[in-house]
Parts: sequence; C-alpha cells; structure tokens
Amino acid sequence: MSDLRKINIDGQVIEVEGAMTLIQACEVAGIEIPRFCYHERLSIAGNCRMCLVEVVGGPPKPTASCAMQVKDLRPGKDGEPPVVKTNSPMVKKAREGVMEFLLINHPLDCPICDQGGECDLQDQAMAYGVDFSRFREPKRATEDLNLGPLVETHMTRCISCTRCVRFTTEVAGIHQMGQTGRGEDAEITSYLGETLSSNMQGNIIDLCPVGALVSKPYSFTARPWELSKTESIDVMDALGSNIRVDTKGRDVMRILPRNHDGVNEEWINDKTRFVFDGLRRQRLDTPYIRENGKLRKADWPEALAKVASAMKGRKVAGLVGDLAPVEAAFALKQLIEGQGGHVECRTDGAKLPIGNRSGYVGTATIADIDQATMIQLIGTNPRAEAPVLNSRIRRAWSRGADIGLIGEAVDLTYDAYHMGSDRAALSKVLDNKFSKVLEQESLVIVGQGALTGDDGAAVLSKAMTLAERTKSRFLVLHTAASRVGAMDVGAVTEGGMEVALDGAEVIFNMGADEVDIAPGAFVIYQGSHGDRGAHRADVILPAAAYTEENGLFVNTEGRPQLALRASFPPGQAKENWAILRALSAELGATLSFDSLAQLRRKLIEMHPHLGKIDVVAENDWTLAEGGDLGDGDFTNAVTDFYLSNPIARASTLMAELSANAKMRVMDKIAAE
Repeated sequence: MSDLRKINIDGQVIEVEGAMTLIQACEVAGIEIPRFCYHERLSIAGNCRMCLVEVVGGPPKPTASCAMQVKDLRPGKDGEPPVVKTNSPMVKKAREGVMEFLLINHPLDCPICDQGGECDLQDQAMAYGVDFSRFREPKRATEDLNLGPLVETHMTRCISCTRCVRFTTEVAGIHQMGQTGRGEDAEITSYLGETLSSNMQGNIIDLCPVGALVSKPYSFTARPWELSKTESIDVMDALGSNIRVDTKGRDVMRILPRNHDGVNEEWINDKTRFVFDGLRRQRLDTPYIRENGKLRKADWPEALAKVASAMKGRKVAGLVGDLAPVEAAFALKQLIEGQGGHVECRTDGAKLPIGNRSGYVGTATIADIDQATMIQLIGTNPRAEAPVLNSRIRRAWSRGADIGLIGEAVDLTYDAYHMGSDRAALSKVLDNKFSKVLEQESLVIVGQGALTGDDGAAVLSKAMTLAERTKSRFLVLHTAASRVGAMDVGAVTEGGMEVALDGAEVIFNMGADEVDIAPGAFVIYQGSHGDRGAHRADVILPAAAYTEENGLFVNTEGRPQLALRASFPPGQAKENWAILRALSAELGATLSFDSLAQLRRKLIEMHPHLGKIDVVAENDWTLAEGGDLGDGDFTNAVTDFYLSNPIARASTLMAELSANAKMRVMDKIAAE
C-alpha cells in the first residue's frame, strides 16, 4: 500500500511517498539539492553533508536531506504539512561551510585535471564557495593507488564520498576497495594494493564527483568542450546499452553511458567503454583482391566487378556477423536470396527457432529481473556475456531473490545454487513439482552456450517447458548484438549453417569472424577489421564500424534501438547497406532502395515492430519443438570476455586486460 504524505518545500506543497528521502522529494518539487556522496542507485552514506536543508520545527541545525525520510518529519502544531527550507540563511551558511572544509586539502589541479569542465566540485564551488581561503596550514597529500590499466587515481583530490567503494561492493560485486583511518588520515584504498578484478570497474570514473578517479586511456587527450557528442547504442554484447560516443575530428576519444532505466540504467561494461582504441587499429580502408595467394589493393569498381563475376550463375550463401545492423542483414538477405542462395545469422550454431519470437527472444524484459524472486540460469555466465545485466541479477539477489544455475560453476558475484553442470540436471529440475517456484514471480534465462550443441533445440524446448510449468517469464540471453534483428528479418535458413553452406561455391561473409570457412569456396568478406574473416577472403570489401554508420539494433529482449553515426569510416570504406546496394547494381539485380531512408521504409513495411523504436513487443507464447536431450555438460558461450569480436581483438587495451584476467586465475606458485 502506498503511504502518501504531504510536505511543504520552500512554500510549495507536494504529495510524495513517505519512504522517499527529502532529497528525492525536493527533486519531485523541481528543486535541485547539491550533493557529492548521494547517488540514486547506491546505498546512502550521508557523509559529504553538502545536501543540508532546514527542517522547520526540527533540530536547531541543518539536516542531511539524503538520510532523512519524509515519514520521519513531524507535522505542524495544527496538523499542517511539515516544512522544509532549501534556501534559508541557515542552509546557505551550512553549505558554504561544508564547501570550505572540502577545499581545505583539495589541490589546485584544475588546469591539468581531466575532470575539468565536468567536475561536480567545480560546479558546486561556483555556487557555494568563497573566493579566498582562511587556511594557511600545509595541504594533506596521499599516495595514488594502482587499480589497473583502466582507472587512473589522484587520491590527493579525493573527498571521501565513498561512491567508488559502494559501487564496487554493491553493483560490481567485488570487495577490493574500502576506507581506512579517521579524520585527516582517512583515505580510500584497495585491499593489499590489489588491482580491480571487475569488468564493470570503469563506472567509478563516472561516479567520482572530483578528479580522483579518471580514465587512464583518455588521460590528457581532450577537453570535454572540444568533443562532438553523439548518442548511440553499444554492440559489444546483446544488451543494447545506451551510450554516448565523444569524437574529436574523426577519432573516437571516449565512450560514456547514457541513462536508460529499462536497459543498462546508467552503467556500461569495461569492453564497451574502453574498446575505442580498437576502432583505429587493423582497419580495412581499401578493397583487396587475392591473386596468386596474396592480397593486393584494388579500387571499388574492380572489386565489385570481381565479386559480381564470381557470384553470377554459382551457388551462393551469405553469413551475417555479430556486429551487423538490421539494415545490412535485410539488404544481404534480399541480395543473396535474389541470387537463389541462403542466408544464415546463427553463425555459432545456436538452435534458435525460425519464426517463433518467444523462442529466440522470450517473453521477459530486462527490467523484469528487478521484480523476480526466483531466477533460473541455464547454460549461461551473465557476468561475461552481459555484465550490466548480471549486476541487475545481483541486485535482485541482494533483495532476497533465489538464483539457480545449471551449467558451468562460475563466480557470478552473488550466491547461486548450483544444480548441476549437465543436461541431466535440467531434466531433474523439470521432474520436480515446483511447489516453491509456483508461488513466486520467477524468471528463466537461457544462454547461447546451452543452445549451440546438437541437442540445442531440445534444451530450448525443455527450458521453455520449465518456464511454462512454473508460470515464469522467459528470456533468451544472446551474445551477438545483431542476432535478434537478423532473426526478425528472416536472415536464417531451415537447418542452420550446415544447410546454408552445403555445396556453396561462393560465400558472402559479412563480418562473421568467428566462423572457420573450409577451403574450396570463393569467399567475399565485408567488414571493418583485418581479422580472421579477412585472412580467409578472396575479395575484401571495407565497411564501416558501428560508430561510423546509422543503424538499427534489436537487443536481447527484442527492443529496437537506433545507433547514430559519430564519425566517418577511414579511407575508402563505405556503409554496409551502401556496399550491398552497389553490388546488386553490378549483378544486374538492383535492390529496391537508393537511400537508408528508403531501405528502412521497406524494412518497416515488412516488419512493422522494427519501426517502434525503444518498444519491447509482446511475443505470443509458442513452445519450441525439440527432441531428446543429449549427454554432457553445458559450456558457456563466452570464454574470453575481452576478445569476443574483431574490434576488441584489434584493441591493445583489451589484449592487456585479457592477459591480466588469465594471470588472476592461474595457480599461484611458491613464494607468491
């Protein structure tokens, strides 16, 4: 039941939930309260004291608005709503005093600090600071921490807001940061000087209200006002995190999260945030043709003519890679099927059902995790496959949800009851009576690792049966950003990869770098990086990366989202759909669109739900068909989180992080 209370804030009477804190009530009233330690998604610390307000009739001193609830206020003597003042002389003097204390030991680093221009302390000092200092004592200095290759520390700037400690503990699920000492000796430190072992650690850079924690790769490269900011969508996993790409000229300088409560809230994983150096390295910027076993540079007319002559009159197949936008998959399907060939997007061999959206997407949204009281994971490690989604599961667990895991026993950052590693464990769970689960709001999440075996269809059928019997919501956790969109437009072949490639003389590989193509076929590779696919190719067509073209991506819950172009492709590289349109003209089978707008119009005409941006369509429940379960353990789809796609494999930073992660799990030798 709701507990609505009236409260008078600066003469404005509003009605809010009694459980709300005063700082939240002020936001409802449209009044901004300064803060350093308070954050909506973290526990309340109440230690910076910047959010002080005056409670009339309360204690004769200011009150921390982040730590007092509306229901704790006493009404007036005649029952009128309690009165809170946010701009009284008492409040102004208190905030100025707090700011003066914060600046006692803060160094004069603003001209060289990477946080300059987007620093909370600078902003609040403008409003509440004084233009002189009364303190003549020496400033305190502390040693910097080594947190690893991602986060650079300048701990003398730290104001002990403890946001980083609370985030790493509560959201990321690691316990390596904490605060020691008291008074002037208090400092944030890491346990025994350890580096951070989380793939979510970059978020503490955004959380830090001062310049104590800054991005090491971005350090001293640009100022915020020099950057062009573009809102886009991440493709490093299938979650579809909302991001902002900051560019300087043609170069991507940094990638930051955007808030979207239904998808990633305001977090992104470290691969999403730091992969941008991979956008500059190993790029394909001109067409290539293989002659006498060696690739040579060519121009577009020659390369397209070579591809057209190779495809005409021969059996062709098309592969859709993990990073391709929906428009590219749609155009490739039309081009290849127009030549009598087959197209396939399930390049990892996942047995996802064709045409049954409840079988390859599910019926749950990502936000349903928040309300779940029982979550059953099957053949997945969300910590590696979708770290931001994993932090949601951790939050549900911290609120009391039970987590069950069938698959590899891995550290998920929360306690999960390991029911077994093999198919027999899934059968055993199915044979139970579900007395506990039936009473709860439950969720079944199945990963790609469970669906890629020979019995993948049977595993999916059993997982859906489990969801049906327990009245649970069902979610398929994908690992490829392009997969759901490509499935939606029908870029699939009955029978999967084997049927699509069977007897194919020409294979058009659009960014599928995780596939080993057997010798014999003529291979055309269209992609952005010189990865495995380009090494096998007979003709290379250079394409734009995800930050260099406008594209539509459908995330793992079936939500269409728009990624916008932040910069331009290097050299002669072109947008994916434009290459396919030009090739169709060379083949004499011109596709029926001349622009991206026309392509999208045709796409939405055939698949109307893709035109509803940021809307999760409800899928009709249809139980997937499947045979008998096989034997053996489930294996997870992602073995190396940092090197899962060609952009990440081109990044020197991702290579370093991957090596560090491997070192952590190696057995310690003597004297260590």
